[in-house]
Amino acid sequence: MSDQSPHSVRLLLVEDDASLRRMLKINLEQEGWHVTEAADGPTALNAFRSQRLDAAILDVMLPELDGLSICRTVRLEGNKTPILFLTAKNAGEDRVEGLRLGGDDYLGKPFNLEELLLRVKKLIRMSQQGPAAEELTELSFGTKCHVDFAAYRITKHDGKEQGISKRESMLLKLLASKAGEVVSREEILEVVWGYDVFPSTRTIDNYILAFRKYFEADPKKPRHFFSVRGVGYRFEA
Repeated sequence: MSDQSPHSVRLLLVEDDASLRRMLKINLEQEGWHVTEAADGPTALNAFRSQRLDAAILDVMLPELDGLSICRTVRLEGNKTPILFLTAKNAGEDRVEGLRLGGDDYLGKPFNLEELLLRVKKLIRMSQQGPAAEELTELSFGTKCHVDFAAYRITKHDGKEQGISKRESMLLKLLASKAGEVVSREEILEVVWGYDVFPSTRTIDNYILAFRKYFEADPKKPRHFFSVRGVGYRFEA
C-alpha cells in the first residue's frame, strides 16, 4: 500500500489505449488511490477543470486534443496539478517541450511499472506540499504596467488599475511565457479558447488592440504588443 493517505488521493489517468489504461488503473487503485479515467483530450480537460486532483498521468498523443495542449491550457488557467507525461515520444526535445509547458515529469513507453508508481508518489507529495514557487502569478513591464494574474487585475500605462477577464489573463500569460517569441494564432485559439470554440482570428486582434490601449503610451506605436502579419503575435517586456 501507498505511504500517502489513500482516501484523500485522487488521480487522473489519461490514456487512449484501453488495455494499457485498464492495467494502469488496476495498479494505481491497488495503491489505495481513487482514479478518474479519460481516453481523449476533451474529457481530460474537463476533468482537470471540474475535479480536485492530486496528480495526473497524461499521455501526449490523444484524440482531438493532445496532452501538451492540455497541459498548456490548464497551466494558463492556474491549475497546478502535478503532471506526469506518459508517451512513446521519448526524444530529448519532446521531454524538454513537455517540461517547458508546465509538466513535472516525463516517462517514455515502454516503462517499468514500479518506476511509474514511484514517480506518481513523488508527484503526490509535491501536490501535498503546495504549488511551485516559479508559477507566473505577476508580471511587470514598462514604467508602470503590471498584471496580477491571480486577482485578474492590471495597472495600465497611466498608473490606473482595472479588472480584466479570465481569457484576457490567459492570453497575457501565454504571451508573457513566450516573451520575445512569435505565438501563432493557431496556438492561441487552441490553448486560450479551447478545442470546442474557435472564434475568428479577428477576435484575437481585438484582444491585442485592447492590450495596447491598456499598456501602450501610444497604441499606434507599440513597444510591448506586436502583430506579425500572417503568423501571430509577440510580447516584449
